[in-house]
Amino acid sequence: MRYFEDVKVGDRASFGHHLVDRDEVIAFASRYDPQPFHLSDEAAAQTHFGRLSASGWHTCAMTMAMIVADLKHRQEAGLGSPGIDELRWLKPVYPGDTLRCETEVIDTRASASRPELGFCKSRMTVFNQDDAPVMTFVSTVMIATRPAD
Repeated sequence: MRYFEDVKVGDRASFGHHLVDRDEVIAFASRYDPQPFHLSDEAAAQTHFGRLSASGWHTCAMTMAMIVADLKHRQEAGLGSPGIDELRWLKPVYPGDTLRCETEVIDTRASASRPELGFCKSRMTVFNQDDAPVMTFVSTVMIATRPAD
């Protein structure tokens, strides 16, 4: 298990492999972001996107799926997140794209009021199959401290 004490500023990780599915793009947008360029090839062709594109919020959801899969693989003692900062959608994400993640720890601090956890701040970059960044954000996560023996 990877605990708060195991995380260091400068730690990096690369993970994830998520194929963006056209039907999922439309289904997500239909329910949560029903803008025409997320729903229709014809409508998207009339915009700067040029073709059907995934909602930025869908890109966030796909990224979260990759993060959770990685946390399970690394067996990190994660306890959730109080939030993210600096969310930026840099390039459109299209059906057929393959997304992956890179992250770097930029700060850690022990909780002043909860000795059983610490906070880790990381810069996340999501890339497409051309290694072009499509989204960035800074996340703060809570991680359990190592239990006493």
